[in-house]
Amino acid sequence: MRRTMTSLLAAGALAGAVVLPATSAGAAPVDPFPEVIALPDGFSPEGISTGRGTAFYVGSRTDGSIYRGDLRTGDGALLVEGTPGGAAIGTEVDRRGRLWVAGGATGTGTVYDTRTGEVLASYALTAPGATFVNDVVVTRDAAYFTDSVNPVLYVVPLGPGGRPAGPATTLPLTGDLQYQAGFNANGIEASPDGETLLVVQSNTGLLFRVAAGTGVTTRVDLGGASLTNSDGLLRQGRTLYVVRNALQQIAVLELADDYASAALVDTLTDPDFQTPTTVAPFGSALYAVNARFDAPQTPETEYTVVRVG
Repeated sequence: MRRTMTSLLAAGALAGAVVLPATSAGAAPVDPFPEVIALPDGFSPEGISTGRGTAFYVGSRTDGSIYRGDLRTGDGALLVEGTPGGAAIGTEVDRRGRLWVAGGATGTGTVYDTRTGEVLASYALTAPGATFVNDVVVTRDAAYFTDSVNPVLYVVPLGPGGRPAGPATTLPLTGDLQYQAGFNANGIEASPDGETLLVVQSNTGLLFRVAAGTGVTTRVDLGGASLTNSDGLLRQGRTLYVVRNALQQIAVLELADDYASAALVDTLTDPDFQTPTTVAPFGSALYAVNARFDAPQTPETEYTVVRVG
């Protein structure tokens, strides 16, 4: 699927930064947004988030560097330099324009200024090693991080102005979600009021509601659908997008009002997918980042972001 002129105008109204080139009478409109955006060779991306205007942010799972690019031009540069042993897995830009990053096996969570790359806050969520802090969602009251090998969420409380308001705490996950061998809780999303979270379990293909205040989990009825190989989540209204990395797919679910059930209504694919892991919105389009888990991870390996829609 590719974007129409109507969707570009809508995106421009949201971003305030789109300039459409003039076209001759009767000529087909020109789409200035590239369908594939190149990332630095060897970057090893994992998470992607969109920010103000046409900016997007991608984290590197091998050194924790952050790349900031432009969806309109495809240009970009490093915002945050990587460090040996660092990692940036799931990312989220909050409503105040700060970039939250899950640190994988480092056990950390970090908050960056999206303009300067300055570290605004850093959290040792758990001891490094036997952990994988995988993804993060930010609500009005807190930031929640998943751990794919330990049945907990890490919670950073937020105070006035959405500023971090205290040390991180650990919230045990109880109820229907049972951890097994392999990667468990992965992508995470939240209801508009922040009281209910959605967490997908990669190894079982199951989706769960989580009470944000208690950690009690309840399995979402998928009507027989499976979400194995699930990775990042994106909720827009009652639509939930689930990236299924190795399957080269994005599952599209329609959520019930109470999130107790969800119906699989579509599956998005693209010939440019190369193990997409997470997805971010811009206007009527989605942007997926290709992690290429099945490719040699060398300094010469090429990585891309793909526009879908």
